[in-house]
Amino acid sequence: MDKSNYKNVHTMIGPDATVNGPIRLKQGLIIYGKIYGDVITKGPVRVAKNGLVQGNIEGFSVRIGGTVIGDIKSEGQVILRKNCVLKGDISYRKLHIEDGAQFEGQCDLVGSINAENVNA
Repeated sequence: MDKSNYKNVHTMIGPDATVNGPIRLKQGLIIYGKIYGDVITKGPVRVAKNGLVQGNIEGFSVRIGGTVIGDIKSEGQVILRKNCVLKGDISYRKLHIEDGAQFEGQCDLVGSINAENVNA
């Protein structure tokens, strides 16, 4: 990752680390290791190529390069990199799926306009 990807990222889970249980943060997180539990933050979440999350992820922006077994919720963008595996649903404002990404689940646009609620 280039230097710009570390903006607002204050916590890193190293490649030899395993975390059991939920993680709650105010700032961003980069995951090179394994997390067995939910990840909730107001900042960005990055799952590196060999990273693993078995739990739901909620963050302002979410970039997946590794494996996630769980749902993703983002008020910003979600990027599924070419080597990622995602088994779960995505709630997003902006979505980018690279060629080669493996995704099994449903997508839901955050704040989408429901036709029933629009006054004509």
